[in-house]
Amino acid sequence: MGEAITKSNSSRPLYVEIRIRADMGRVWELSQDPDAHPRWDLRFSRIIPVDQDEQGQVRFRYEFLLPLHTIKGTGTSLGHRHRRDGQATSVLKFDTADWLSPIGPGSGYWRYIPTGDGLRFITGYNYRPGMGAIGRALDARAIRPALGWATAISFDRLRMWAESGLDPATARNRWFLDAGARAGGVLLAAGLFRRATARRSPGSAALGAAAALAAICIPAHRSVPRAGRCLRTAPDTRAARAPSTLAGLREPDQPNMRKIHPEDKE
Repeated sequence: MGEAITKSNSSRPLYVEIRIRADMGRVWELSQDPDAHPRWDLRFSRIIPVDQDEQGQVRFRYEFLLPLHTIKGTGTSLGHRHRRDGQATSVLKFDTADWLSPIGPGSGYWRYIPTGDGLRFITGYNYRPGMGAIGRALDARAIRPALGWATAISFDRLRMWAESGLDPATARNRWFLDAGARAGGVLLAAGLFRRATARRSPGSAALGAAAALAAICIPAHRSVPRAGRCLRTAPDTRAARAPSTLAGLREPDQPNMRKIHPEDKE
């Protein structure tokens, strides 16, 4: 994480890790391609590469679509696909001038650590809260936990796509169906408990308890993405440490690079 960002923010950096049983090249492609990335990552709706320097640092624009507004920002990234230790890394700096963005300037990294049956896919990032005093007040209790959840469930969508080819949109729809079924179970339980109280019906109370337990305790199907499949605390210090290349990464407002044309992506 960028040192200045970490020291300026009293909240802990976000950390998410998931095991993916897929080839390194496959995960690298799905996570680094600017067209594929927003398909599984809830934090982005669109990523547009802008220019690139001689070191391979790519400056880009990003968008996040809200119902009545689109948050826009800029970023710089650098990926190292081939390292002597077998790992791959990617570092990132980002910023936005949009007052409605809950996330201000920040930085982060991805680590791809090979394992016997795939890899550990890791991210760590931190940021200064946006939205002025409102954002600072909400960050620790609401915004940061929501971002951690969104990152984790996004990682599970990526895992499913890489391992089995399950399209992220299909995974999203299955999550909504699962959430709707569980919400329906809770509402049914509440209705049965209310009936049991009004009519003193032990049978309704038992059915209500069964509905509540089913809604809460039945595990989600393996094709339903779950944030709980991710680690949220680093198991070792190396995983939680940002790659050294982050320190030398350009700021997003430094455009001294070569413009990227559509044919450059082919």
